[in-house]
Amino acid sequence: MGADSVDGKKLQEMFASATDWLEKGASEINAINVFPIPDGDTGTNMVLTMRSALEEARRALGQSASSVAKSLARGALMGARGNSGVILAKFWQGIARALNGKDYVNGKDFARALATALQTAYQGVANPVEGTILTVLKDASRGAEETAKEDDNLVSVLEAAVRSARESVARTPSLLPVLRQAGVVDAGGQGLYVLLDGALRFLKGEANNLEYRRPYLVAPESELLPRVAQMPVELERPEGYCINFALEGQRLNLKKIEKALKRKGNSLILSGDESLVRIHIHSSNLGDVLGYAARIGVLHHIVITNMMDQYKEFIEMQRKKSATD
Repeated sequence: MGADSVDGKKLQEMFASATDWLEKGASEINAINVFPIPDGDTGTNMVLTMRSALEEARRALGQSASSVAKSLARGALMGARGNSGVILAKFWQGIARALNGKDYVNGKDFARALATALQTAYQGVANPVEGTILTVLKDASRGAEETAKEDDNLVSVLEAAVRSARESVARTPSLLPVLRQAGVVDAGGQGLYVLLDGALRFLKGEANNLEYRRPYLVAPESELLPRVAQMPVELERPEGYCINFALEGQRLNLKKIEKALKRKGNSLILSGDESLVRIHIHSSNLGDVLGYAARIGVLHHIVITNMMDQYKEFIEMQRKKSATD
């Protein structure tokens, strides 16, 4: 059936293959990205975040699962892009914490790691919303834990996680009205499902044998062809900037930073520790956000996007897609 467990090298290879699988579907994941804003970049941001994580993992000292997971977490933190990317960084932070000191990862280890990743991800989002990547991670974690009670084979546990993630993605429109309105599933949740599915395909030896077959088509009552092009006035038009940066400092207080930034914008997500924090926020007051951060530390990897520009590009992308379908 597959591997009972993997070491760090195999863990890296597994998610390198999963990232390749995710990249094949990135443009279609972008096309269903309507929450928290319709900006059409979720798939791309998740791929870029994973590429950064893998680049760091290639420099990992040692081949233990623990050392590779820590490197993946640091790389994801430094290269996190957008809302979904910072949540992925939180995901890897939790995985690394759970695998600390472990040379190998079996099914029970992976189930525990997903549970820790879930807890870490929810803690990093200022205002968690159900029907998103967080819900899909929660359901994947539960599926993995149920199977791990009886079977510690990694493939068996990952199969349960993927199956639960797929079913969870299909339910996202029933949990989040904007998704139901647009006729799509959640893009971030879909991205996580595809990533886990790619990891499973690698373990089962199927990574190079199957063609990409639009795995985002999972909703029970929809072909998921986005109707956004026909309904732009019904989607929220974003204002201000999507701001992403890493903040380096000493004895950084994440709760204090979160409290201060909550007053300066929305869609706030933080990931990191007292020496390095990755921040994602939507705000109309660019100077206020960056000025506050600069007073408490040093800023790195600053990426700022005008969200109205992203919105216009997304609507145009949908119009072109609608014309060719």
